[in-house]
Amino acid sequence: MNKFAFRQAQELQAKLAKAQQELGDMTTEVSSGGGAIKIVIDGQQKIRSVNISPEVINAEDAEFLEDLVMAAVNEAIQKSRELAASQLGKLTGGLKIPGLP
Repeated sequence: MNKFAFRQAQELQAKLAKAQQELGDMTTEVSSGGGAIKIVIDGQQKIRSVNISPEVINAEDAEFLEDLVMAAVNEAIQKSRELAASQLGKLTGGLKIPGLP
């Protein structure tokens, strides 16, 4: 590998590492059940917070709450992946790199 290509690869690696670190600081919020469940997730798919409205907490209908939480978590993960793909795609120009969203 020539020096120019090697230097370019090192620069891209450094930019990707910086972008992945920045993704940890970026968050997105989703909700389900008309806002009864709110989840904040960062660009590295780490849940930052979960807020459950007291109105939906009912010991006799736990399944309903479970469904709301699951829907919110799944949507949060999807939005986080989209955020990561958007940010990293700017650096890679759409090139699929193993291990990156």
